Amino acid sequence: MSGDPTMTPTSTLLAEARAILPGLQLLRRELHADPEVGLELPRTQRRVLDALDGLGLEITTGRATTSVVAVLRGGRPGPTVLLRGDMDALPVAEEADVPYRSTNGAMHACGHDLHTAGLVGAARLLAARREELAGDVLFMFQPGEESWGGAKIMLDEGLLDASGSLPVAAYALHVEPGPRGLFRARPGATMASSNSFYATLHGRGGHASTPWKSVDPLPALAELALALGSLVGRRVDVFDPAVLSVTMLRGSRARNIIAENAELGSTVRTLSDAAIDVIEREAVRLADGIAAAHGLVAESRFTRHYPTTVNDAAAVDAVREAVTGVLGAGAFAPLPNPWMGAEDFSFVLERVPGAFVIVGASPDGVDAETSPSNHSPQVVFDDRVLAEQAAVLAGLALRRLG
Repeated sequence: MSGDPTMTPTSTLLAEARAILPGLQLLRRELHADPEVGLELPRTQRRVLDALDGLGLEITTGRATTSVVAVLRGGRPGPTVLLRGDMDALPVAEEADVPYRSTNGAMHACGHDLHTAGLVGAARLLAARREELAGDVLFMFQPGEESWGGAKIMLDEGLLDASGSLPVAAYALHVEPGPRGLFRARPGATMASSNSFYATLHGRGGHASTPWKSVDPLPALAELALALGSLVGRRVDVFDPAVLSVTMLRGSRARNIIAENAELGSTVRTLSDAAIDVIEREAVRLADGIAAAHGLVAESRFTRHYPTTVNDAAAVDAVREAVTGVLGAGAFAPLPNPWMGAEDFSFVLERVPGAFVIVGASPDGVDAETSPSNHSPQVVFDDRVLAEQAAVLAGLALRRLG
């Protein structure tokens, strides 16, 4: 840095990020054109490793998955800050009209290609400033966020021990349709837990013309679906938001056959463990009671997948300060309400105080209210936002370690 007293450790980050933007866009578009789904992303991992080559990072790769963990050692001793980017795509056939469109049946419809390239950008910015850092930066390149629990696998493999000390803060950015470069976050519950409830009702099958000779599970299954639909409103505190959506019903596949068994599947989203406990207990009770009333036997399974994503209040303050310091006062806005989608960065935030941050990334002239959303085969993100992503991520590390 120069001797100018008006300069701050983060005041030139955006200009530096814009200087490396073409390379980040190229990486993002390569990732977008060749997406991989799940925990095994060998081509994506190779591109990340190539992009980090020459930065002087301590790099390890996962054993159970194709993760990449990179540690940047600062010029002086100090704590560790974790920065995360998820790398996996979705099993969605892309319909967006872009030159780098995917043609392999998968798609980066949730913007993880941007998260990955943005984190590479932060690594490049910070590697150039390593002597300013009093501590270490832990870069977490994660496969399998989309329902695979890749963050949990990385934690089990020792992610938080990679630098030699438990991180004191952890940050992740996630793009969405919205004004490009607008960062939003809130303290407390930010994303919901993800859980599932399945029930199988066992009866006795037969011919549809003689239902009295069978024990038909389908009417009971319909009754259970309706009862579950009203469970949240009658058993969960109205000030503790929860969602239970029945999304799967299965019985006989022939119109003249009474099924022997019928199945129901649902997703359950909550913002507290208390709500999960209530819904699990009551859903199982409903299935057992309705089945018994119809002369059936219920077999239920409630599974807790991702916990609630809870932001630390001090970490959100740090995000606001970093964003406004790097991009200006208008670049940060409070996130008014939690989202009922789920995120496996929640596993990291259970162990490290930090923040999950939303970033607008719509192309110019696109109305976020009417444009395709995340997970849509038509969604398009503007990768010029990579400059803001990289600069803010680097700014977060510099503010804690600079």
